[in-house]
Amino acid sequence: MKLIIAITAASLSTGSLAFAPMGASRSVATALNANKVGIYYSTQTGNTETVAGYIAEAAGISGMNDIGDVPDAEVAGLDSIIVGAPTWHTGEDSERSGTTWDSWLYDTLPNLDLKGKNVAVFGVGDQQSYDEYYCDAAGELYDLFEKAGAKMCGFTSTDGYDHSSSKAERDGKFIGLMCDEDNQYDLSEARAKDWVVQLQGEGFF
Repeated sequence: MKLIIAITAASLSTGSLAFAPMGASRSVATALNANKVGIYYSTQTGNTETVAGYIAEAAGISGMNDIGDVPDAEVAGLDSIIVGAPTWHTGEDSERSGTTWDSWLYDTLPNLDLKGKNVAVFGVGDQQSYDEYYCDAAGELYDLFEKAGAKMCGFTSTDGYDHSSSKAERDGKFIGLMCDEDNQYDLSEARAKDWVVQLQGEGFF
């Protein structure tokens, strides 16, 4: 199986990468069995890149890239993908991130064969200033990758968040990992570690 993590695509050897069990230090117990994993993101202020780094560290992946700097063939060649975006154009029906994703999702993604590939989405937003639009762009990523035929993974609980609405919710859950580097920055790293463990349990890695 191949993994795609929306940040930078990174090739792994066929051997598994072992992680220590979770303990007081919250280290992650995970083994990556995929041959190819990619993490892709785009950012406005740097917060999405920060969260991407937490995910990459938890999963033992050395690289991550801005989606605007990645050749199309690289994404299509992966087995599993993790992708992440901020929300900038609040309340919009489309092009909600204010980043390269806004063009990539509509101009590039439809031309890629991602059918059956594992995709997990993360989003970064501000629950206090934009509580009605929290991580809306993550919902757009989810919808369009799902439309492209990808196998979507990594739903999470909305417990512990303080927002009024979000286009990243489906049936009472978030469609992936949601982080708030403005108001809950102290929770992001632990959330990323827990999410990686969850993805492992779902067969993503």
